[in-house]
Amino acid sequence: MALWGGRFKAGSSELFKAFNDSLPFDHILVQQDIQGSIGWSKAICQAGVLTQSEQEQLEQALIDLSAKVAKGDIDVTQSSAEDVHSWVEAALTEQLGDIARKLHTGRSRNDQVATDLRLWSREQVDILIDALDKVQQQLLTLAENNQEHILPGYTHLQRAQPIRFAHWCLAYVEMFKRDASRLVDARARMNQCPLGSGALAGTTYPIDRHQLAQSLGFDSPCVNSLDAVSDRDFVLDILFSASTSMMHLSRFAEDLIFFNSGEANFITLGDQVTSGSSLMPQKKNPDALELIRGKCGRVYGALQSLLVTLKGLPMAYNKDLQEDKEGLFEAVEQWHTCLLMSGEVINSIELNSARCQKAAREGYANATELADYLVSKGVPFRTAHEISGEIVLYALNQEEPIESLRLDELQQFSPLIEQDVYPILELEYLVDKRNILGGTGKAPVGEIIHKYRHNLGAADYVVRDAKLTDLRAISKLVDYWASKEENLPRSKDELIRAIRDFAVIEVNGQVCGCAALYIYSTGLAEIRSLGVSINYQGKGYGKALVDHLMVRAKNLALNKVFVLTRKPQFFEQKGFEISDKSLLPEKVMKDCDLCPRQDNCDETALIINVARENLDIALTEIT
Repeated sequence: MALWGGRFKAGSSELFKAFNDSLPFDHILVQQDIQGSIGWSKAICQAGVLTQSEQEQLEQALIDLSAKVAKGDIDVTQSSAEDVHSWVEAALTEQLGDIARKLHTGRSRNDQVATDLRLWSREQVDILIDALDKVQQQLLTLAENNQEHILPGYTHLQRAQPIRFAHWCLAYVEMFKRDASRLVDARARMNQCPLGSGALAGTTYPIDRHQLAQSLGFDSPCVNSLDAVSDRDFVLDILFSASTSMMHLSRFAEDLIFFNSGEANFITLGDQVTSGSSLMPQKKNPDALELIRGKCGRVYGALQSLLVTLKGLPMAYNKDLQEDKEGLFEAVEQWHTCLLMSGEVINSIELNSARCQKAAREGYANATELADYLVSKGVPFRTAHEISGEIVLYALNQEEPIESLRLDELQQFSPLIEQDVYPILELEYLVDKRNILGGTGKAPVGEIIHKYRHNLGAADYVVRDAKLTDLRAISKLVDYWASKEENLPRSKDELIRAIRDFAVIEVNGQVCGCAALYIYSTGLAEIRSLGVSINYQGKGYGKALVDHLMVRAKNLALNKVFVLTRKPQFFEQKGFEISDKSLLPEKVMKDCDLCPRQDNCDETALIINVARENLDIALTEIT
C-alpha cells in the first residue's frame, strides 16, 4: 500500500504506477535511507515519540535489514513498493508491526530523500577523490619514469617547441588536482542535514536538529526548511565537477589517441586497453580512450538535464525533483569508471623515445632559440625573428634541420652567427633553458614530481611473480640493460618460456623492475636479468627483487644461488661471496661461451649457500 493511500478511493493505474514509481533507480539509496532512519529514530525518541525500548527495537531491525541488503539476501528491486522509503518502512512494519509505523512521525519523504541523496553524494565524493588521487599518482609514476624523453609540444596542432614527456604528464596532474579540489569544496557545501525540515515548513516535534545532524556525520543542519527540501545545488556541484573532469579526461584521451596514431607513433598502448578490427588484422584500436572521450557527452547531458529541470521550479518540493537521481547516478558511475580506465591506460603506455626525439627535431622548434641567439648578439628582435624565418625556409628547401646546416650556410643570413650557435640548437638545450618554475626543464620537472609525490603519499610498490601480461615491460627492461651491456639480451620467445622464472616490481600499477631465478639441471640457480628502470634507481627496488627471489630459492630448497655482476658490493651486502667462474660450469657452457665478451669479461661471480642459510635459520630458531 502507498504511504499516501488514505486520501484516495481508487488505486493508481498500472501505467501511472510505472511512470511514478522511483524504486527501480532510487533503490541505490537503501543504505542511506536506513542510516537516516536510525538517526531519526534516536531524534524522535529524545523528543518523546518513541520509548527507549521501541527505539532500540527499530534500530536493531534497521541494522539487520542493512546487513541482509549488503549480503544480497534481499533484492530490493523485486518489490512493488513505490520508492526506497516505502520499501524500508514496509520491511520494518512486516517485522515490528505498529512500532515501525511510528518511525515516520514528524518526517516527510521530502526531507528524507534530500538527506538520503546528500549522504550518498558525500560517500561518492570521497570515492571519486580517491580515484582522482590514484590517477595523479599513476601519472606521476609515468612522468618519473620518462623524465629524459623529449617530444614535440603543439599549438594549433602544429609542432611548436620541444617539451619533456614528463611535463606533458604533469599538465594533466594539475587538471586532476583541480578536479579533486572542486569535489572537496562541493563536499563542504553539501554536508548540511535537511532532516527535520518536514515537507517544507519544519516539524512541530522538539527535534534537536544539531544533534541529529551530528549523528549522521553532517557539519550542521540546513537552516531553512524551504531551501532544505528543494535544494539540489549539491547535485549540480557534483555534475559540474564531473563535467569539468570528464572534459579533462577527454582531452587526455584525445592527446593519447594522437600520440598512439601511426602518424605520430610517440607511444604504444598495451593490448589490455586496445582492441582489433573484425576485418583488418593489422589494426590495434585505442578503444578505451575513444570510449572515455565519448562518455564525456553523457555526463554533460546529465548536467544540462538537471539545469533545465530546476530552472522553472517554484518553491518548494515538486515531483520534477525525482529526475535528479538517474542522471547523477549514471554520471558518477561513468566518471568513476573512466578514471579507473585512465589508470589502466597510463600503466600500459610505452614511450617510443626515438620517434619522439626525431619528431621534435623535425619541427624546427629551435628557430625561436636562434632568434634569441641573434638578439643576444645585438640584433633587434623583429629583425632576428625575420632572419630565423628565412633560415627555416632555407632549411626546409634543403630538407635538413637547422642544426645540420653548415656555418657558412647560416652566415649567408647573418655574419653574426658563429660556431657557438650549435649548442643552443640542440634539443636538450631548448628544453632545459626553460629552467624556471612551470617550465619544461629537467630541474623544475623533477622538483614538481618530488613535491607532488610527497603530497600524494609515497609510491605504492609491490614485488610479485611475473605474469604473461608483464612480458612487454620485462622485454623493454631486458633490452635496455642489454644495450648497456649490464646483462645478456633475451629474445621474446625466450622470455615467454621463462616467464615463470621472473619476478617484477610494480610501482603504482606500473612494472619498473624485473629479475629472474633460473634453475639449471644440476640444481644450481642463477639470479639474472636484474634491471630497474633508470628513473627508479636508488629506491631499494633491486634489493626488494633479490629478496623476493631468495625467498623463492629457500622455498624450493635450492642449495646454491649465484650471480655474475659488475656491482659485486650490492650482492655482498646480501650475503653473497665472491667465487671463481670456473666453479660454475653450467653458466659457462650455457651463456658464457656465447657471450661476445667472453675473452674480456669484467663481471664478478658471487655465490650464496642457500642450504647453509636455511640451516643457520633453523639453528637460530632452536636456540
